[in-house]
Amino acid sequence: MNKRTERRRKIEHAFEEFRETVGLALGAAARDHSRAAVAHARSMFELWIRQTGVTTAVDDPTFRRCLDNPLLKPVIQQALDEYQGIFTGWTGQGPLELHRLVTEAAPGPAGEPWQTWLGHAGQRDGSADLPGLWRVGSAVIDRAPEREEFPAAVPLLDESHLSFSSTPETRGHIEGTVEALLLRLISYFQPGTVQLHVWDVAQLTGALPGLYPLARAGLLTVHDPARLHELLDEFAEHIRRIHTSVLVDGRPSLRAVADATGKRGEPWRVAVLFGNRTALEEQLQQKLQRIARNGLACGIQLILVDLPITVNSPLETIRVGKDGIVRCSMTGPHASVALDPQLPREQVTRACGAISEALLERRSRVCTFDDLLPESRWHSASASGLEAPIGYHDGEPVSMVIGDASPHVLVGGPSGSGKTNFLYAMLGALVSRYSPDELELYLLDFKEGVSFAQFTPGRKDPSWLPHARLVGVNVNADREFGLALLRFLAEEMRRRADAAKHHEVTKLEELRAEDPSGRWPRIVAVIDEFQYLFAERDAVTSRAVGLLEDVARRGRSQGIHLVLSSQDVSGIEAFWGKPAIFEQFVLRVALPKARRVLAETNMAAMEVPRRHAVINHDSGVRHGNEVARVPDATSKGTFDALQLELWQRRTENLAEPLLFDGEKVPRLSTVDDFVALSPGAVVPTALLGQVIDVSGSAAKVRLVRSPGRNIAAIGSVARDATGVLGAAALSLSRQHDPGDAEFTVAYLTEDATESAKALADELKTAGHGVDVIDLDGIRAKLDGLAEGLTARLSGTGTETPRPHYVLLYAIDAAYPLLEQKNPTTRQSGLDTMKFVLKHGPEFGTHVIGWWRSAQRLKSSLIGGALDDIGSWVALDVHGQELSSLAAGQIISWAPRPRRGLFFDRFEHARPEVVIPFDITGGQL
Repeated sequence: MNKRTERRRKIEHAFEEFRETVGLALGAAARDHSRAAVAHARSMFELWIRQTGVTTAVDDPTFRRCLDNPLLKPVIQQALDEYQGIFTGWTGQGPLELHRLVTEAAPGPAGEPWQTWLGHAGQRDGSADLPGLWRVGSAVIDRAPEREEFPAAVPLLDESHLSFSSTPETRGHIEGTVEALLLRLISYFQPGTVQLHVWDVAQLTGALPGLYPLARAGLLTVHDPARLHELLDEFAEHIRRIHTSVLVDGRPSLRAVADATGKRGEPWRVAVLFGNRTALEEQLQQKLQRIARNGLACGIQLILVDLPITVNSPLETIRVGKDGIVRCSMTGPHASVALDPQLPREQVTRACGAISEALLERRSRVCTFDDLLPESRWHSASASGLEAPIGYHDGEPVSMVIGDASPHVLVGGPSGSGKTNFLYAMLGALVSRYSPDELELYLLDFKEGVSFAQFTPGRKDPSWLPHARLVGVNVNADREFGLALLRFLAEEMRRRADAAKHHEVTKLEELRAEDPSGRWPRIVAVIDEFQYLFAERDAVTSRAVGLLEDVARRGRSQGIHLVLSSQDVSGIEAFWGKPAIFEQFVLRVALPKARRVLAETNMAAMEVPRRHAVINHDSGVRHGNEVARVPDATSKGTFDALQLELWQRRTENLAEPLLFDGEKVPRLSTVDDFVALSPGAVVPTALLGQVIDVSGSAAKVRLVRSPGRNIAAIGSVARDATGVLGAAALSLSRQHDPGDAEFTVAYLTEDATESAKALADELKTAGHGVDVIDLDGIRAKLDGLAEGLTARLSGTGTETPRPHYVLLYAIDAAYPLLEQKNPTTRQSGLDTMKFVLKHGPEFGTHVIGWWRSAQRLKSSLIGGALDDIGSWVALDVHGQELSSLAAGQIISWAPRPRRGLFFDRFEHARPEVVIPFDITGGQL
């Protein structure tokens, strides 16, 4: 019994322990379950808060019931603490900082309230200080602890396109926002700097009627809903023109050009396209996408409303959701935007009218020559090219750009159309901007006038244009001078090319960067009535065409530019079959009624009024036309006043320009080559006349002691022939000390007596021995010279011969006397003369003779004696008479007053034209 009781007790005790253990386990499990349930509830509650947002959750009725639950309060407090912590840096400071940034980036009408600017025309020209942002409304962060507004603004011009998406209920509000934004644009800049284009798929008259007063001044164009393709084609052509004629120097956009030049050369074109929330047909959509991709760099801004587009270019968006909330890509998805309210319609219309009036008033102002000039002189650099305004159109300057893209200029217009005035205006605009170290001018006028003579010092006005290095006037008869200019340009081009090759560069701009200490100005050669240079079928035309083609083709890279002006270029026969020459003249200027300057289908020159010009930087095709009113540049107080001002600013070491006047005969005493002569010359040099070249150099004959170094003047004009002989004698006289040379002056006709005696007197005054003889003494003189030469040839002569110059004036007049033979020797005087011509030069005796006709010269020197005349100047002698004197060459030469044809068999490949010097009035 006891054992049973004991066993029962043990069993009960064990069960008690089991129950206690199970109770403990179940209690622990219940506690863990309760804690897990609370933790789970807290986690789910926290997840709900974070998904819903603490600010949204606070407003939820279900959430409010949870606020009394002590188990969930820590979760709520933690979320609220984190929420407050996230916005710690924003609240109070963030909106203020955005206000400051937008105020800086959107000054004036770009960001200020409309009451401060609406109705006032802008003053900025678009070259600098462009707003980075343009206000569209205000925004708030949706879940910020405090509702603090900040301005909402978007980038536009040159930066990004803009797309609006609306709902049917909000379309009117969006249109009001677009209208306000456009008013900010046109009110910020000078009228005309921004041009508006509006297209609405659903309305014939388009949207934005408040802007219609702008159309009166051409600031607004409303396009037909069915002709969107025309607008897109117009923009595509504009983009092509900008890339081919403006963005040619490596700059990527019009903004970059404006930053570099300080001038906005093209207006912005803002296209506002209103759609119906469906895509355009495929062809139009592709055109629109191309314009969107390439338009910003070329000044095209798109503002799209309910017009879907996908494009790889900057595009800001403003979208109205189905809930009516406005989101902007600039403010992000967590900020809602309140667009600015629509501006008062009446005030919008009045403001647009005021802007139009301001533009029309500026257009109506007649520009003057002073308007072409910069505020400060000589502050522009020509490394990348030349640019200057030539006139005005609609109150805006129209510029000419001469550089790598448009290297040469072709100017055309009939007589009286204003070519000279245009050239003066062009030159004035250039020389006022670029210093003589940046720009050199070579000016040639083929017509019978002195249009360019003003650029050189005169009797009444001592001033001259500092940029001018050469001025040629009255050269219509001296086509060789135009050829000489082209030859000079070709040589300068080769010199620059060699320097560029040395520095391993290809363009003038690069050369100037590599050689900053060198002097490499741009050269502009202006040739007025250039067609005269190519008027004949002769060697001058042939060589000129070749040189012109070379300079036109290769001059652009070396900074050498041509400006050719003509009444009519169509009749220049030398250019037939050579279209490549004029293709290099990309910049065309057509004055009223000009023909064949622009493209054949471009008739703009027929329509422009007087004092206007069509400026075309695109080889004359119509889309490149710009019409400019050219101011008066020739009246007193215009170019002459500018020239005087610039002349006074010149550096002291700047030389005067060389003037070549075809109607003036150069005086020997003023020629640099003559002035530079001095005693002690190893080989005496005779100067015979002035060569028609750029440097104004003299025609020279080196009288070395070798056969054939004699000189002949051929022709019947005593004035010119005596000038040749006198210049030769006087130049030789300067190269000998007094008494070191001997001169014989023989005058054999009455019309040579005065000149010969005057020359003899000057030579005597210089201290030289002079033997003056007449017809009666010529035979004896020649016999004496021959006798002395015979002695030296035989070796019996003992004295060292002095230089002896024998000047024979009209020697052919002595032929009847010289033809008589000596009864003893059976030698005639002509034989004696030929002997002197043949052997004299080897012993320093040189004959400088005047024969009054080529036939008389040749008849007296038959049998090879012609070779003893190594140099000659032919005056009134036709070319066919000279072939035997020039190694059988065919010579195309027609006599011209005060001109001669010079040939030195030892130096020249072909004869060249010279001007006999004026030797009157004393030269030594």
